[in-house]
Amino acid sequence: MKLLVAEDEPKTGTYLQQGLTEAGFNVDRVMTGTDALQHALSEVYDLLILDVMMPGLDGWEVLRMIRAAGKNVPVLFLTARDGVEDRVKGLELGADDYLVKPFAFSELLARVRTLLRRGNSSPTQTTMRIADLEVDLLKRRAVRCGKRIDLTAKEFALLELLLRRRGEVLPKSLIASQVWDMNFDSDTNVIEVAVRRLRAKIDDEFELKLIHTARGMGYMLDAPESE
Repeated sequence: MKLLVAEDEPKTGTYLQQGLTEAGFNVDRVMTGTDALQHALSEVYDLLILDVMMPGLDGWEVLRMIRAAGKNVPVLFLTARDGVEDRVKGLELGADDYLVKPFAFSELLARVRTLLRRGNSSPTQTTMRIADLEVDLLKRRAVRCGKRIDLTAKEFALLELLLRRRGEVLPKSLIASQVWDMNFDSDTNVIEVAVRRLRAKIDDEFELKLIHTARGMGYMLDAPESE
C-alpha cells in the first residue's frame, strides 16, 4: 500500500513517515500543499494524509482540487482545529476522516487501516448507528431512543472508539493509548471508571445492553440483533 503524507512540521512528518513505514506501508512525504497536489495528481496512492495548514495551498484546497480532478483516493485530514465548522468543511469537500492533533499514533494507524479496508468507493460516514443508538460524529452528539445523551469529551472519544471497532474486544492498553494517549498502568482504574460512567449513560436505562465486558480481556460494543 502506498501512502502520501503532507505535513509541514518536520518532526511530525518524520515521525509519521517512520511509523507508517515500520507498519509496512510505502510512504512518500511532502511539506507543502503545492507538492501534495502535484504528487496526488501524478502518482497513484491508496491513501492521502493531509495536514490542513500548509504553505502554498492548505489541505482543504488540495482536497478540493483532487476531487475536482476526479480522484477518489481516501483522504485523512490532520489538524489542530477541532471546531465543528472545520470538520464539516473538510467532510463536505470529500474527506473520509478527520483526526485532531495531538493524537496517538496507534489511533492514526487504526484509522488508516480502516480507510484502506473501506477502499475508495465508500461514502463519507458522519453518523454511526447501532441498534437504537445514533452518534453524530460532526456535532459530537449521541441519541438513544430519541433521548439526547450528554457526554464528556473523553466519554464521547471512548464511545466513538468502541463504535469504530464494533464487535472487537478492545484491551485496556489500546483504550488508554487511543483515548488518553498514555501507556496503560495496571495500578490505575481510570479505564474501568470511564467505561462504568459511559455504560451508565448509554445502557442503564435501556433493556438492550450495548457495552460488554470480556473479563480479563477488555470491552466491546455490540448488539447481535442489529445490522
